[in-house]
Amino acid sequence: MSAATTRSRTPDRLCAEAVDLARAAAEEAAAPGIVGEHVGTVSEGDRVVTHFFECRELGYRGWRWAVTVARASRAKIVTVDEAALLPGPDAVLAPEWVPWSERLRPGDMGPGDLLPTDAEDLRLEPGWSGEDEPPPNSVVSDEMAALAEAEDADVTAGPLAVPARGSIAAVAEELGVRRARVLSRFGLHIAADRWEEAFGAKTPMAQAAPAACVSCGFLARIGGSLGQAFGVCANEFSPADGRVVSLAYGCGGHSEAAVMPRPPQPPSPVIDETRVDPFPLRPVPDSGSVAATADEDTEELGHS
Repeated sequence: MSAATTRSRTPDRLCAEAVDLARAAAEEAAAPGIVGEHVGTVSEGDRVVTHFFECRELGYRGWRWAVTVARASRAKIVTVDEAALLPGPDAVLAPEWVPWSERLRPGDMGPGDLLPTDAEDLRLEPGWSGEDEPPPNSVVSDEMAALAEAEDADVTAGPLAVPARGSIAAVAEELGVRRARVLSRFGLHIAADRWEEAFGAKTPMAQAAPAACVSCGFLARIGGSLGQAFGVCANEFSPADGRVVSLAYGCGGHSEAAVMPRPPQPPSPVIDETRVDPFPLRPVPDSGSVAATADEDTEELGHS
């Protein structure tokens, strides 16, 4: 270790003793009552020392006022270099700045918001746009150029016709890959991982489900390679309604988990319409339990 390095780590005596000078400089830079107790010194080099004072400003917990003082070689007068408010080891700091593309979370976009994609986005790859092989009716195709040369005609650019059925362009358009960019294998994998984490076999709902979505009647199949492992839930009472779910996912709303039995139906009433039961308006005289006999006493009183 050199002598210069040793001297730089040893605080200069006169600079270390200039606490009042450093405090006056800190109070001049700050408001009255903000500068607190002296908390230490650090040697910055030969005859250069930084004094630290506690900061009492609200909202600056752990920050310190740092005043650097120095003196010239062979001089006994200490002067102030600078004063600043610096964070200490336990200071409350703002989080590290993160680009907006990394801060964005699902659901943050609102109406009118635009989300541009990077030209080198790994989730996308170039689609088949037809530029490598122009359609036969294109003005830049070999067939059109040969025909124009044979007929001695001028070919002008115009609206292109629909690709012939069975051609490469028609097949690409039917498969949905005749776009500028399509999902790459990496984009498919991260989407599958995201959906599997949200509505997959390892979720608590799927662990307690009576059966998996692969056998549920409310599962709507999707096309493409993702259709081999995912589908769309169409059960309005399920927590995954309208979401892409794994075929291994499940919930209590499975169509075959608990089929409710039909309520018992009462038998239909039996009515015999072929028989007529007579109901007399007056009772038959001999229908009672006591025979009808004439009483002389009641006849005299006018009773029958």
